[in-house]
Amino acid sequence: MIHKYCRFLAVTSKKHLKISMAGVAMCASLAGVSNSYAGDTFDMGNDKSITISFGLRTSYTNLQNGAPNGTSNSNTFNVDNTRLYISAQLNKMISGTLNTDRDALGNIVLMDGFTEIALDEDFNLRAGRLLPPSDRSNLDGPFYLNTWQFPFVSQYPNVAIGRDNGMLAWGKPMDGKIVYSVGTFTGHNAIQGGSDAAGKALFAGRLAINFLDPEPAPAYYTASTYYGSKDILTLGFVFQNQKNGVGSSATAQGDYNSWNTDLLFEEKVAGDGVVTMEGAYYKYGLGAVDCGSGEPGSLPCNAAPNATNVGGLVAGTAYLATLEYMFPQQIGIGKLQPFVRVQNFHRNISQTTDKQSDLGVNYVIDGHNARISAVYSRLSDNRLIASMANQNQLIVGYQFQF
Repeated sequence: MIHKYCRFLAVTSKKHLKISMAGVAMCASLAGVSNSYAGDTFDMGNDKSITISFGLRTSYTNLQNGAPNGTSNSNTFNVDNTRLYISAQLNKMISGTLNTDRDALGNIVLMDGFTEIALDEDFNLRAGRLLPPSDRSNLDGPFYLNTWQFPFVSQYPNVAIGRDNGMLAWGKPMDGKIVYSVGTFTGHNAIQGGSDAAGKALFAGRLAINFLDPEPAPAYYTASTYYGSKDILTLGFVFQNQKNGVGSSATAQGDYNSWNTDLLFEEKVAGDGVVTMEGAYYKYGLGAVDCGSGEPGSLPCNAAPNATNVGGLVAGTAYLATLEYMFPQQIGIGKLQPFVRVQNFHRNISQTTDKQSDLGVNYVIDGHNARISAVYSRLSDNRLIASMANQNQLIVGYQFQF
């Protein structure tokens, strides 16, 4: 089981180093708390091993006026994610990770495909398709959020599922009190006739400071709750920049600049309940109106239908805030973790606002490996006609990893 194997990685004697590298890559690909992993690692000898795991998220959604006729409530059953995780160790330093995902539309896509040279905790290198430095939500992924839905305020250029093709360095100096990641990537609109037809790269970096316990998530990844296993107070800073990264053509182009800061606090309180508070602020700056964004002046993207990482970025400011509490009492096979979350995205060009307020509860059975969520949401978008500007939504979801 990966949760046992990841705890084994904490042993630092030379005797164990030859087994640990594939596990580090696998744990990084799952990006969550060490006691919440699952899966199996097969030791092939001579420093070689392979780890295989999978994850599933499925849900029911009832959305006001969401049916095809536009007036009835929808009743939709989704397979949100079906993921296969594979990681392999070649020797003591070199490993590779291959993760795929079947999304809600039934498309099977390459999620992660990278190789890593792991030198030590202070400096490691990755290359391939991977997560760029970004906000906590993107580094959580859907399985390691503290709520069911991925926040819409987290908007970064990506080729698939938050990933991009490129290379990155990461490390955890000062015994994990500092976590950094910095890299360069293909970036946005890098197609013939696009704003980045000249192929300017995207640069991204993240610095996180752990004021209390270092976060137990591996590599430079995160989780938005550790269920009280650590006392967490982490402040993160993120930037992304790409010259000519936005616009409708090679002659109508502008620079893409974004930054955000996020904060996570989690601590056990009297009686072993767990309080979690998360917040984030975003600033998306675009030097031109991006193609396909829907903003005033936005033109269709000059791209083939199957082009990836093209168009849709919007200039604006955004924030999210989440508060949750996990009761210490065991109820059946799990614990209750009610939460509230608010999100707000204000668009600069159209001067419109998108909002969402969530009230929900998680039934935590086995950390991030087995959890049931129910959430009621109020959606508001003042771009839409009056009958669609405000909607109510109910989601019941279940996630499982092994």
